[in-house]
Amino acid sequence: MIDGLLLGFGLIFSVNNILAMFAGAVIGYFIGAMPGLTPSIGIALMVPFTFGLIPVVSMVMLVSLYMAAEYGGGITAIMLNAPGTPAAAATAFDGYPMAKNGQAGKALTLSILASGFGAFVSTILLILTAVPLAVFAIAFGPSEYFALAVFGLSLVSSLGGKSLLRGFIAMLIGLLAVTIGMDPINGSFRYVFHMNMMEGIPFLPALIGLFALSEVFHMLEDVKEKQIEPEPFRGLGVEPSFFRKRWFTFVRSSVLGYIIGVIPGAGTTIASLVSYNEAKRASKEPDTFGTGNPEGIVGSEVANNSAVSGALAPLLALGVPGSASAAILIGALTIQGIQPGPLLFSKNPEIPYSIFAALLFSTPFMVIIGLFGLRVWMKVATIPKSLLATCVAAICVIGAYASTNNIYPVWVMIGSGIFGYILRKVDIPMAPIVLALVLGFMAEVNFRRAYIQSGGDLSVFFSHPITMILLIVAVLTSAIPIVRGIRKNRMAVAAK
Repeated sequence: MIDGLLLGFGLIFSVNNILAMFAGAVIGYFIGAMPGLTPSIGIALMVPFTFGLIPVVSMVMLVSLYMAAEYGGGITAIMLNAPGTPAAAATAFDGYPMAKNGQAGKALTLSILASGFGAFVSTILLILTAVPLAVFAIAFGPSEYFALAVFGLSLVSSLGGKSLLRGFIAMLIGLLAVTIGMDPINGSFRYVFHMNMMEGIPFLPALIGLFALSEVFHMLEDVKEKQIEPEPFRGLGVEPSFFRKRWFTFVRSSVLGYIIGVIPGAGTTIASLVSYNEAKRASKEPDTFGTGNPEGIVGSEVANNSAVSGALAPLLALGVPGSASAAILIGALTIQGIQPGPLLFSKNPEIPYSIFAALLFSTPFMVIIGLFGLRVWMKVATIPKSLLATCVAAICVIGAYASTNNIYPVWVMIGSGIFGYILRKVDIPMAPIVLALVLGFMAEVNFRRAYIQSGGDLSVFFSHPITMILLIVAVLTSAIPIVRGIRKNRMAVAAK
């Protein structure tokens, strides 16, 4: 291990690799901040440019891009309520309200520092635990994935806001949307009224519409409303006591994000939503989440960057991608004539250990670029609402079209925007809808696979230890907020 790390650090300190890290970070910021261009799209776009590079340089650039893109999505999530990446949706829950309250600088600073912390800690975890955790993740079968999805959906009891009923209504809306398209098991059509609907509702355009375009409509309600100037700040704009008081939130989100990232298919979006919920549940002021609580940004941003390192664990140790972006990285390695998997550490040790070193040393690049660009991104808050609404609408259209180079996602985005605007008017929260869109397909497919594989025996969901533990935790997660609500109501009645 020590010899391998020394090899990786020795390789990383070359002009070519340092330039590759810097280029990856800059490109990653742009990719992440542009709604519609996900990290996986960015990596795919850059792979052709690595053909003439040696394997170490190409992987250093692509991994740096991957990490920076996950942070970049938080910039537009905070400033425009337009998540640049799906994982940044949770960042928008509190980041955008903070920006509207004049705390854009603080929100952006917390975002980049939280991302840097998550990236650094998760890289240490990756170095120490890559092989054993990857072996654990490969033990997940259909029943375990179903239980994991149910656990994720149980978070609606916390993410639904003050009204549990509205939270469950929002989750049902998302689950119904997931049923549209071709049946994943038998290939039949469900609610398909047009050939473009065969693949269902595209996730990213729907996300852009629900958050960004609905906000455009909200802006246009009163374009004469005075813009709130960002509060002036010195240094980092965040008092040191904030980090001392909330250090456990940083650590918990890092570990949680990394573990979820290791599980193939879970990804950064689930990691950020779960971590956000845990930050809310552990907070002394859970009711302030969604209105501009800085801990919400920390919970989301730490976890989504931690999940990046987590997704690399099964890739390097087993040759199994932990995310869509990791799958493209496997393709990039294959193009270079390198086969990821158990023999990678012995046959090509320069690859995994240079990736470890790149993750450690690209984090400072990412943080420095983010802090230097802070005041530039804050200027968005001073743009007149009429002009800002026009720019955001244009970004929404470009982002939706760029997702598949097709006009259909644009119509989905517009429809989702109108629908999201209506939901905002009746106080239906967006978070449970995102949760259902992410996890609904996963729950359905794996339930049916487990059921078919067991020959119709439902005991398969109660005979596997991991499945049982996850289902029990899901029940407790759902029940605890409900019980707390009942107790609070009884105490309010008794007080009268």
